[in-house]
Amino acid sequence: MSYFITGTDTGVGKTLVSCALLHAFAARGKCVAGFKPVAAGCGEDEHNDDAVALRAASGVPITYGQVNPYCFRHAIAPHLAARHSGVRIELARILISYRELSAQTDEVIVEGVGGFLVPLNDKQNTADLARELDLPVILVVGMRLGCINHALLTLKAIADNQLECVGWVANVLDEQMPALQENIESLCEFIPAPLLGIVPHLGVPDAQQVAGYLDLNLLECDATNE
Repeated sequence: MSYFITGTDTGVGKTLVSCALLHAFAARGKCVAGFKPVAAGCGEDEHNDDAVALRAASGVPITYGQVNPYCFRHAIAPHLAARHSGVRIELARILISYRELSAQTDEVIVEGVGGFLVPLNDKQNTADLARELDLPVILVVGMRLGCINHALLTLKAIADNQLECVGWVANVLDEQMPALQENIESLCEFIPAPLLGIVPHLGVPDAQQVAGYLDLNLLECDATNE
């Protein structure tokens, strides 16, 4: 079973959780790989830090291009980054890359770009990509003021695209967030999917450490119930 990882916004910890999931599944003997179809923001080597991290956390030898077929220099909305580069992001190309990667592995962790509805080209957005991949969705909620509204809006978008959110992760971005535990409890009431784990605020986030905060049994229970 592969998964599509989305978040309530950009910068909420999608890459950290995606890499943690790769480590957690690998610890269970799974052959796994990370996939970042679109990345905006790269260095002189034309590599994106998030995609590099996913490649490093993967359990199979794969090239950077297999992990990240579309990489753009500017850290802006992907459709704008693509336009600046004279490129159009094509979902068909992404699907081919995903299928090639999934043929080599037991599971692929697909990390989206930005939020769930961020545009990829003039007609399609990340939700369209998730729908084409037809994967269960894991939602990363950045725990800070406004997170409940952002989470519920994202959940509605997931449901509106006939996809299922099979779990969510609370990533504590603001360690001084008022009523943190109450917010998490409220989200547990509102989100019809299991809380896979709470990632505390970490000075230096480490994906292997974060893997220990995730309960993959809850995903397996969900698959069994289906």
